[in-house]
Amino acid sequence: MYMVESKGGAIACMLLALLFLGTWPAIMTLTERRGRLPQHTYLDYTITNLLAAVIIALTLGEIGPSRPNFTTQLSQDNWQSVMFAMAGGIVLSLGNLATQYAWAFVGLSVTEVITSSITVVIGTTLNYFLDDRINRAEILFPGAACFLVAVCFGSAVHKSNAADNKSKLQNFNSVETTSSFQIETNHANSGLAKEKAKEGTAAFLIELENQRAIKVFGKSTIIGLAITFFAGICFSMFSPAFNLATNDQWHTLKHGVPKLSVYTAFFYFSISAFVIALILNIRFLYWPVLGLPRSSFKAYLNDWNGRGWSFLAGFLCGFGNGLQFMGGQAAGYAAADAVQALPLVSTFWGILLFGEYRRSSRRTYVLLISMLFMFIVAVAVLMASSGHRK
Repeated sequence: MYMVESKGGAIACMLLALLFLGTWPAIMTLTERRGRLPQHTYLDYTITNLLAAVIIALTLGEIGPSRPNFTTQLSQDNWQSVMFAMAGGIVLSLGNLATQYAWAFVGLSVTEVITSSITVVIGTTLNYFLDDRINRAEILFPGAACFLVAVCFGSAVHKSNAADNKSKLQNFNSVETTSSFQIETNHANSGLAKEKAKEGTAAFLIELENQRAIKVFGKSTIIGLAITFFAGICFSMFSPAFNLATNDQWHTLKHGVPKLSVYTAFFYFSISAFVIALILNIRFLYWPVLGLPRSSFKAYLNDWNGRGWSFLAGFLCGFGNGLQFMGGQAAGYAAADAVQALPLVSTFWGILLFGEYRRSSRRTYVLLISMLFMFIVAVAVLMASSGHRK
């Protein structure tokens, strides 16, 4: 199997993972804003997410002089480590599923900032001690503190942007309790539909609400923040679980049994993520949440609108997670949490593709810039703390 052994190679893996993991949420958000049910999107996504793990295992897990390779480990008595890997896949799948609904309520940028920051604050601390402190604590923990500050800025950005949107919609009575039918009527009567709405305007927000799959007008923003924080807690657990699977810090394996390679662990990790996503999303087809319309497995199979984008999102997430784990195994999983800077990428896509924060107040822009600045500082500090696993 191929092993990343240099610090430079590990950082390269992290940077590439950062690009992939920051892009796939934007693609998922794009399909939801175009009206595709999130259950349909996530079922497509989870197929290619698993396929990415299989491709990595059968290629990088089989080449090179290092042993044992992927196929050899499938028959070894390593079920204890396999359980840790599968537990990591379950919590990651729950987190990813939750964020898909959170994006609609609080926006792509803020969701990624809050979940990533929680992941770093909790996950980095756990990984630091699991990795026998190979990362430099005097650098690592100030970086984690910067992520915590970013959480505060992220919440403030969301609150300020929500107030901006409410101000834009002031011409529409009782926006929080107005039904979609009433909104459409007001839209037509005001003449806003005569031309394509400009990004950031009240017409744009109403047009988006009428088109998107998850309706957010009239729902408490507390719902979105609660879902976001739940996702962050889930995300903070998957990397430590994977760390335990590949390094056996608790000595659960029998004497003489090799530790799981990154590729074998990632395979089992992705299997469990696939199974839990399949079960939950098939249930959500028939018993949807958050007011989504009921669907069916037949309707899902016939829904090709946005399927290619959903498949692409799954591949990007799968390869991104694999690269993160490869970098973490070489330089320490605490340092690999630097990939949680993915909001830098997702915020770029949010502004470019979805018009987030267009025509917002000066206060919102100041908070947004402050949030991104803290992220940049945090990532630089975390990468500087990289060590080398012996």
